[in-house]
Amino acid sequence: MQPAPGDLIENFALPDQDGDTINLTDFAGKPVVLFFYPKADTPGCTIEACGFRNQFTKLQKAGAVVLGISRDTVKAQKKFQLKYDLPYPLLADADQAICKRFDVIRDKTMYGKPVTGIERTTFVIGPDQKLIHVFSKVKPEGHAEEVVALLNEK
Repeated sequence: MQPAPGDLIENFALPDQDGDTINLTDFAGKPVVLFFYPKADTPGCTIEACGFRNQFTKLQKAGAVVLGISRDTVKAQKKFQLKYDLPYPLLADADQAICKRFDVIRDKTMYGKPVTGIERTTFVIGPDQKLIHVFSKVKPEGHAEEVVALLNEK
């Protein structure tokens, strides 16, 4: 079951685009924007990731940490980060353990064919590690601005 606002988000650890282990608890005391995206360097994911890049200064002013997660490998995450100059960590969840914990794996249709993949979802976690908000079925265009607006309300 997907975490709901108010739930305590347990620590997890994943490698980032450089192969370094990132723990959620590394960011205790700060809000964390955890966005799950289907696949690095695909059109919608690029729009979403670049949106967070373009809003990064505003997110930092709000005190937030941004973390992107997909099922891609460390190498694919690094290539994606470099290609689009993304200033935040991209976490590689190749075995889908964290995707499953956050319940973002869904059966979908792509180009008329059934596939199983990540449903674009963003979790905003408070400084106390409790979930503040879930953005489900995210539309990439304008999403980072929605997240900035939410953080500025808090």
